[in-house]
Amino acid sequence: MPHFETLDDLEANGKAAGKRVLVRLDLNLPLQEGQVTDLTRLERSLPTLRELVAKKAKVIVMAHLGRPKGKDSAYTLAPIAEALRRAMVPTPVFFCKESQGPQVKEAIEHLGEGEVLLLENIRFVKGEEENDPAFAREMATWADVYVNDAFSAAHRAHVSTEGVAHLLPSFAGRLMEQELRTLERVLEYPEAPMMAIVGGAKVSTKLPLLKNLLPKVDVLVIGGAMANTFLAAKGHDIGASLYEPDFLETSLELMKGEKILLPVDVVVAESLEDLKNHQNRDLSAIGQAEKIFDIGPATIAHILQTMKRCHTLLWNGPLGVFEVPPFDYGTNAVAQGVARLTAEGTLLSIAGGGDTVAALNHAGVLNDFSYVSTAGGAFLEWLEGKPLPGVEALERTA
Repeated sequence: MPHFETLDDLEANGKAAGKRVLVRLDLNLPLQEGQVTDLTRLERSLPTLRELVAKKAKVIVMAHLGRPKGKDSAYTLAPIAEALRRAMVPTPVFFCKESQGPQVKEAIEHLGEGEVLLLENIRFVKGEEENDPAFAREMATWADVYVNDAFSAAHRAHVSTEGVAHLLPSFAGRLMEQELRTLERVLEYPEAPMMAIVGGAKVSTKLPLLKNLLPKVDVLVIGGAMANTFLAAKGHDIGASLYEPDFLETSLELMKGEKILLPVDVVVAESLEDLKNHQNRDLSAIGQAEKIFDIGPATIAHILQTMKRCHTLLWNGPLGVFEVPPFDYGTNAVAQGVARLTAEGTLLSIAGGGDTVAALNHAGVLNDFSYVSTAGGAFLEWLEGKPLPGVEALERTA
């Protein structure tokens, strides 16, 4: 676990009042017809902003939206600025239509204590994603200190996430701090027994995660279409279900430790459009034309019964095609079971990843887990044991 300084250290090392504080946030919010449709990521950034404002810092915010190829009005942060302005009332929030150059410096010069300036999409600058040293040096002139509160972008070695951190006194924001402390607790110091639920379409994409988790957990639940590869490796006839024949041997290797919990029954149909003819099947009764789209009731019961003996849960990936009812039943039922155990205080539940967040939201339990990360790729790479450039750049020698 890296040692890093936080906003507490910023306050201890000479106060934030009057300082120009450059803050990297995750404001990559979904938009529809120019309107923000989900404020979750913005809302999670507010504690850091409000704390800096309360300390009378001059707050300069950098963020990205999407993956623009140069300047593209479709990816402007103007709608985000308006949402931020409403969220921060009565704090003055200004928007700079540039993200590099003299206009940025001028806007910063006019910024008062306890005020916030949001710069235009930082990815409009060509040097950002290239981690250009010249742009990093320019960015460093904008501020006295740097705060990274965008764990979700920490797996990218960009100027705003990594390059500038080496040129200014650097600190973790409250969300970054919370993400790192939570992941440390669940991966390095979990209360045993620990269960992990990993779903998804392919073993190939989740293989680094599975290999990193297996030594750390007591039970590893495999769901989604990748469970089909494990079932096929054990000799089950999975009909016309999606699977990866090239990963049968790998799946057998992973199952040697007997920690993996696989479906014992499934829900099948001949296609996702054939919803009226879905059936519960034992593994021995899957038809040649049938495809597995969800876990069955016996599997749900087995997972929940095993979970009752656990004290820590890590979840990444849905257990079935949750976007298409009735194949959302398995994911919903298990997620609601996790929420109940969490509410009872017997289970620390941590979840993350784009599909996972969507699935838990669909199940109505997004706010009922102990912690849900919205970090997506960074969350997954951390679980895989990969170093994150944005986190490493914050490291200090203990």
